[in-house]
Amino acid sequence: MAGVAVVTDSTSSLDPAAAARADVSIIPLQVVVDDISRPESEVWPRDVAGALRAGRQVSTSRPTPEVIGNTYAELAAAGYDAIVSVHLSSKISGTCGAAQVAAASVGIPIIVVDSMTLAMAAGFAVLKGAAMARSGAAAQEVAASVRRRAAAATTYFYVDSLEYLRRGGRIGTAAAMVGSALAVKPLLTVTEGEIRPCERVRTESKALTRLEELSLEALARVADRNGAVDIAVHHLDNTEGARRLVKRLNRRIPAAEIVISEVSAVLGVHVGPGTLGIVVSPRV
Repeated sequence: MAGVAVVTDSTSSLDPAAAARADVSIIPLQVVVDDISRPESEVWPRDVAGALRAGRQVSTSRPTPEVIGNTYAELAAAGYDAIVSVHLSSKISGTCGAAQVAAASVGIPIIVVDSMTLAMAAGFAVLKGAAMARSGAAAQEVAASVRRRAAAATTYFYVDSLEYLRRGGRIGTAAAMVGSALAVKPLLTVTEGEIRPCERVRTESKALTRLEELSLEALARVADRNGAVDIAVHHLDNTEGARRLVKRLNRRIPAAEIVISEVSAVLGVHVGPGTLGIVVSPRV
């Protein structure tokens, strides 16, 4: 089977069936609950939300180079000529580093792409790369396409509390907000590979309003370039909030197709229950 294989990790929040249709291999990160580690593929995000609410010890870990290397070796044995392996921002996780170590042990060319983002901002980029790979594009072309698509995406989300991000050390410059923001609904974004503060609002209702407004601003920027766009609404154990946000967006942009996607269990550990977010991904 000549051609380029595309690999990603589970934090891209891709639906497994969609990934299978696109011939994308997904490497799971690990969720650790009360010192028991399990692959993310075996953990429901809502179970993570329940464990967090119950005050249990919950953490995450990256896949080992050996686990990643096994996936690469299987793809090489299947006859692929090269692999493009796309992962969440290296400023948030060590997964990219583990992939680079694993790549050195496999006998075909492997390009490790640091998406500098997360969730479906990476997932949409992965699907674009997979489509190019199926059309016969070379590995360098696939990797360049993934980088362009990931860099073009805009991500906003709000969390009920910054406490979970603080515990995992994932809030970067948002750390300065912790003392005052725990009483509000922090709106965050992903910039230059880091989770950074955007705004603060007092209620979930106001957060929904601002997410809608920010999304429409991002969509307007895309419209100015006459470009098509993909949209994902993310949540953790907040289906009703996600539906309300989609309903509001559909009133403003009725032709839009919006994917509702619960964030991966690993991302859920760090953002916490009740999280709502949106990804606007231009098809560049």
